[in-house]
Amino acid sequence: MGGNSKRRWKFSLPKLPSSPSSSSSSPKTRIKDPPKEFVCPISGSLMFDPVVISSGQTYERTSAQVCRDLSFSPTLSDGTCPDFNALIPNLALKTTIVNWCRTVGVLPPAAPDYYSLQNKVRALMGSFKPTATPASVPHAPNVMNRNGSSSFCSSSSDESVIANVTVTSSSSMNSVEVLLDETVPSASSLEEEAILRKLRSLDVLDQKKGLIHLREMTRTSEEARVSLCTEAMMFAVRLALFSKFAGVQTNAAAAIVNLSLENVNKVKIVRSGIVPPLIDVLKGGFFEAQEHAAGALFSLAVEDGNRTAIGVLGALEPLLHALRSESERTRNDSALALYNLSLIQSNRVKMIKLGAVSILLSLLQNDDVADRVLLVLCNLARCAECKSVMLHCNAVESMVEMLRRVETESTRENCVAGLYSLSQRNMRFKGLAAECGAGEVLSEVLSKKLSQLGRDRVRLMLSVLRGREAEQEVDWERVMEMGPSCD
Repeated sequence: MGGNSKRRWKFSLPKLPSSPSSSSSSPKTRIKDPPKEFVCPISGSLMFDPVVISSGQTYERTSAQVCRDLSFSPTLSDGTCPDFNALIPNLALKTTIVNWCRTVGVLPPAAPDYYSLQNKVRALMGSFKPTATPASVPHAPNVMNRNGSSSFCSSSSDESVIANVTVTSSSSMNSVEVLLDETVPSASSLEEEAILRKLRSLDVLDQKKGLIHLREMTRTSEEARVSLCTEAMMFAVRLALFSKFAGVQTNAAAAIVNLSLENVNKVKIVRSGIVPPLIDVLKGGFFEAQEHAAGALFSLAVEDGNRTAIGVLGALEPLLHALRSESERTRNDSALALYNLSLIQSNRVKMIKLGAVSILLSLLQNDDVADRVLLVLCNLARCAECKSVMLHCNAVESMVEMLRRVETESTRENCVAGLYSLSQRNMRFKGLAAECGAGEVLSEVLSKKLSQLGRDRVRLMLSVLRGREAEQEVDWERVMEMGPSCD
């Protein structure tokens, strides 16, 4: 083909030609339509690099970048508008799309052209103006590397994701073939190469030895944790999590815990695609591997930039189930992971929809995990939508009962904080608190060890229960500075 088509990448679903010349193919040949979830809602084509946004929808990365650059947010069927600021790679869907293409006999999708999509989005905005490709653009979405591969990244350096691709050309069009199995990142040091050599071995014993070596090196050495947290190492460890051998899977999960201890590694680990296999291990892996998977998710969730991604990738439900694990370590780390994840509003709403409140309230009777579960409930109580569900599920009574029996100051403080959050701007609190004898319990708490902030909260709740009887006792200036947040 000649002319203009040589310099343009086609991003619509490639179809098998009936014949390059004309007549040799069978007229019965028909390509199966792709599943709806493989197609980007913006481009209308198979996704080359699918990403998940904070509200859970999946888009082609370039489509999301164009919408973000043009400040365009299309209205979805439920009336909401997607937020394209946080883009989370969906490696599982990317692999599924490529495998589907191979199965039906079509070329994998090519990287879409930024400027063609820009025109399409402008048309959606109602102000379509064809634009020629400029010599340089501040948000140029792809840059050719020295080896001829393309590095696709967002306009923010924090969102950079490198897709391993190889550019090949044919007489009819330029296409991009994704090499998921064949392209493996290379090591950057001799020490890393020694470990990777074992991890890439077909011998399970070698794999286990390599992971034990990695685990030992990263247990105490900060320098080793930073230097060994590379793309190549994450690629190899991620594959090890899928192992059917307990020694390999367990040591892989433990190595991730060690690597995640360094703050500089936390976001890098999540963006390497490690969370989905960690979730699979937590749901159905070997017993000790589940313990480490819960610990790794807790450690990764400490980083604020990871919380939305971990929630979107589906960690909340298995973490809730893990609260009932036979392992105390798994229960505690899962609760702490949920505490960090529930600091984000979108995760709180997801947890409510998963029935988290009834699960968490039932666990307040379990002394070995109650303190940590209470922290999660305090976070949920800060959300108006969650507060309504908590009041319906008798959260006031459960927290009052816990406050009645606890001895530790920190747990007492958290019970008070949770009740205080539930009492804010809610007419039902007074009646529910009166039914379970909250006034008596709160009055007793004032005679026990409690911070000044906690005392102010107790007095404010008592004033609500008793009308204005205790109004003069409240330090209103301090109360006005208080938010419904938990300390």
